[in-house]
Amino acid sequence: MLVATVNVNGIRAAVRKGFDRWLLERKVDVVCLQEVRAQDAEIPPEIRDGWHIAHAEAAARGRNGVAVFSRIEPTAVRTGIGSKEFDPQGRYIEVDLPGLTVASLYMPKGEAETDRQVTKERFMKPFLPYLRALARRAEAADRDVIVAGDWNMAHREVDLKNWRGNQKNSGFLPQERAWLDKLYGPRSAYVDVVRSLHPDASGPYSWWSYRGRAFDNDVGWRIDHLAVTRRLAARARSAEVDRAATWDTRFSDHSPVVVDFDVP
Repeated sequence: MLVATVNVNGIRAAVRKGFDRWLLERKVDVVCLQEVRAQDAEIPPEIRDGWHIAHAEAAARGRNGVAVFSRIEPTAVRTGIGSKEFDPQGRYIEVDLPGLTVASLYMPKGEAETDRQVTKERFMKPFLPYLRALARRAEAADRDVIVAGDWNMAHREVDLKNWRGNQKNSGFLPQERAWLDKLYGPRSAYVDVVRSLHPDASGPYSWWSYRGRAFDNDVGWRIDHLAVTRRLAARARSAEVDRAATWDTRFSDHSPVVVDFDVP
């Protein structure tokens, strides 16, 4: 089973830049999308065939939006984390597939020492207990969980090229890294599955700024994660980033992260 996640930075723009070709050629089973930035009717028809699409659009037109594309029709779809503030923003959706719950997440993007960072951390505070409760419910039902998406945070020094220069920047702040310590702790239900398969490697990076020559020089961040419950994480065979060959062939400033699971 191939599961992918990618922030498309606007689904219509991404299709114009080649996302439809990637989706056709990669032959994944489930794709979690972030920053869809479209209403249901605006999702391009050329990427609809063969997919069941669960989409949580934002109340503010042209903003945020998350989706799960699956080859198998979900038996249930749930949006939001129970927050009056954040649920209308199109930041979280989860679907039930046979034996598996898959969620797509778009974490708010912060900015250190500003209200944007306060907002981001206000989302993070209830989200961790939400994830823990999700894992408990899944275990009780003999299900596995994948929460995939743009977390807008890097966990360890090997997760970004210029870690020394970003220790005071949102995405690599001490409190954000501590939050991820709790999510991926030794007693946690969740595993950072990409890091488990690449324990000591730099990256693999999944996001590069459009500024300067970040992509060409591989000055990237690993902020697109798949948090996977331990039983399923143990069956992960490979994880890779589908990095475009050149800067001008990218369909987004993020590249897809694809994990192959050995499932019965």
